Amino acid sequence: MNEMTAKQKVAIMIALMAAMFFAAINQTLVSTAMPRIISMLGGMDYYSWVITIYMLASTISTILVGKLSDIYGRKPFLLGGIVIFMIGSFLTGLSTDIFQMIIFRAIQGIGAGVLMSATTTAVGDLFAPRERAKWTGVMMAIFGFSSILGPTLGGFLIDYMNWKWLFWIFLPLGLVAFVMIWRIFPKTGRVSSESIDFWGSTVLAVTIIVLLLGFSWAGNKYAWDSPEILGLFAASVIGMILLIFIERKAKSPVLPLSLFKNSIVTISFSVGFLMNAGMMGAMIYMPFFVQGVEGLTPTQSGLVNIPMSLTMIILSTLVGRWISKSGKYKRFALIGVAIMIVSMIMLANMHSVSMAVISMAVFGIGLGFSMSVFTLTVQNALPPSQIGVATATSTLFRNLGGTIGIAVFGSVMNSALTRNLEKAMSSNPALDLSRVDPGITAQFTKLMDPRSLMNQPLLVNIQSNLPKEAQPLFTQLLDTLRSVLGETLSTVFIIGACLIGVGLVLTVFLKEIPLRSSNEKQMNHATNKAVTDQAGM
Repeated sequence: MNEMTAKQKVAIMIALMAAMFFAAINQTLVSTAMPRIISMLGGMDYYSWVITIYMLASTISTILVGKLSDIYGRKPFLLGGIVIFMIGSFLTGLSTDIFQMIIFRAIQGIGAGVLMSATTTAVGDLFAPRERAKWTGVMMAIFGFSSILGPTLGGFLIDYMNWKWLFWIFLPLGLVAFVMIWRIFPKTGRVSSESIDFWGSTVLAVTIIVLLLGFSWAGNKYAWDSPEILGLFAASVIGMILLIFIERKAKSPVLPLSLFKNSIVTISFSVGFLMNAGMMGAMIYMPFFVQGVEGLTPTQSGLVNIPMSLTMIILSTLVGRWISKSGKYKRFALIGVAIMIVSMIMLANMHSVSMAVISMAVFGIGLGFSMSVFTLTVQNALPPSQIGVATATSTLFRNLGGTIGIAVFGSVMNSALTRNLEKAMSSNPALDLSRVDPGITAQFTKLMDPRSLMNQPLLVNIQSNLPKEAQPLFTQLLDTLRSVLGETLSTVFIIGACLIGVGLVLTVFLKEIPLRSSNEKQMNHATNKAVTDQAGM
């Protein structure tokens, strides 16, 4: 795409930003509303699966599309991703129970993985690394804008409209993005020298599924040391070994092992994994604090996210320009990851909505400084011919981190909730429900899961049906449940801070090489030597 004019590239970027916004807004739209939706559908025990299955599907499709788009071009996958995502969104809105929602969210996840991978890689095709930093910042700003609009609008819709419209309202935007990509994005020919790595793709997909199932079921459906979980982990190890053997022999591997010989690439993958594990695993439970502990509505919960999104938009745009101008990136990565750790510690110690707002604003600053850096480092450290697979692998590690983080934190959440609730109930004789009238006890039993705090209409209904003499006990029990939930969430955020802290240590060892100002098929001799000498290939 080097022969394209600047005006043509800008037109394509507008189309890509429309596609990015379509995928992002549909995801952020449901973030604050999902706890209420799951509560209405029933099956709160499967809450983490609604998130996990989306991440699992998008993770697998991301890595497979990365290599395939190197062979067949980005356009078919951009269009296909939009179509699959639209189908998944429409079907999700038709869900009548939690299991249907999980299945349809998987379809959504496949489309999202295809779309996000192809979009990010297409930016790499259009611009050289030094100029790419600026446009990557703009793409992050688009995602940030969706993070402002999505949660707030999602909270409003769930409060005043049928929840199905959360998945349907932006479908027309998908059609607009489809038409723009179809008409503007150039079509590229198939790379005939490349072949599809069917065996590697199959083993990789199965290994990822088995690994994530192990983490998702551990501590919830089965004990961590149960035969089922140990068997899944053992199978994933065998799958990894088999994958290495296949990829060493493959003519055109879906996951080239040569990527991991580059220290810059390996560290970037690892930091991306840890950042997303800490960020996604902890931040997915932020609505539990705002709605459950503080008792705010989903609409108000969405407003709490606005400071994070604003600071992320501003900083990601500025940092993209600063990197493009200076050609340096490591300092921004270090600053951003360090700020994220500070914000996670603040989240672990928050006791009010105002503290939550400030913590989220600081978190957004950290994201703005660091999120786009580690994809840029990977793309810059490898030849342009590997942009697709390298970007997809980078996204793979981030998604794996997020998915495993959600699963692990879900297990931590469940076990800590049970332990903290038992401790709180046993230490307060006034909460002994055995001394209460059996009819009233049945009402209180509905509250014994602290996650019921997310369903505010249920709380209002229970309270309105209680006699006057039971109202003080209801208030006391509600306060206890909120205290238990708050204490549990503090544990989740502290663990998230520790994971990101490991990422900061790795970032210290990230070697910095000059950002290329050319996107030619082959890097020049000087750049090749810099990559070889400094990246440890």
